[in-house]
Amino acid sequence: MPADISLTTLLLLCLAALVAGWIDAVVGGGGLLLLPALLLGLPHVPAAQILGTNKAVAIVGTAGAAVTYVRKAPVRVGTAVRIGLAALAGSMAGAFFAAGISSEVLRPVIMVVLLGVAAFVMFRPSFGTRAANEERPPLTRARIVTAIVVVGGGIGFYDGLFGPGTGTFLVLALTAVLHLDLVTASATAKIVNVCTNAGALAMFAHQGNVLWQLAAVMAVFNLAGGMLGARMALRKGAEFVRGVLLVVVFSLVAKLAFDQWA
Repeated sequence: MPADISLTTLLLLCLAALVAGWIDAVVGGGGLLLLPALLLGLPHVPAAQILGTNKAVAIVGTAGAAVTYVRKAPVRVGTAVRIGLAALAGSMAGAFFAAGISSEVLRPVIMVVLLGVAAFVMFRPSFGTRAANEERPPLTRARIVTAIVVVGGGIGFYDGLFGPGTGTFLVLALTAVLHLDLVTASATAKIVNVCTNAGALAMFAHQGNVLWQLAAVMAVFNLAGGMLGARMALRKGAEFVRGVLLVVVFSLVAKLAFDQWA
């Protein structure tokens, strides 16, 4: 843990970890809060250590949310793990090409895509909802392969290349491709996120870029937020997740716009 970190800063970072865990469990996007909080709270810490510590904190909350979901939601764990492994491979490929891509070019494209997604979700209130007595469409081999290649490989590549909003894109893509309700899509996305976070964390740890003591303290709060968020999503259902999804999408657009033009 950094020697110069104050108690106030530590408490604020723990609070950010708690809220980020809740957001991430419900619909993804917890990094929108957690990573900036670490950057602001630890201005003199190298960026690589900030990123590594962020992953060490986030993987704990994500794993806790995933376990909570799997116990109560109809998640196909095997399919989720296969998508997660494809996402891990995709993120490594994306990271390989990242040096040659300008984020200033990518940000406007992602903002347009996100605004299109928000409009679609707003004007299609039935998207990602399913009545309790409604049968889920059969999960065909073609849709599973599409999810592995497009959702896992494609979004994983985006995560390694650029990153912001990956969890949210996962929820939306899983809902569309596998015809899941938003709650089950969030649950599946958490398992995929555990796989990708594990790969990134292993690399950061190997490089010595994790502040383990700080990460351990923050991870306790992130875990509590993740489990609370998963329980709320399971209890309140797809409409609740849909509302949080729209808030996160517009927040992500605002952040990208700020980064682009501020």
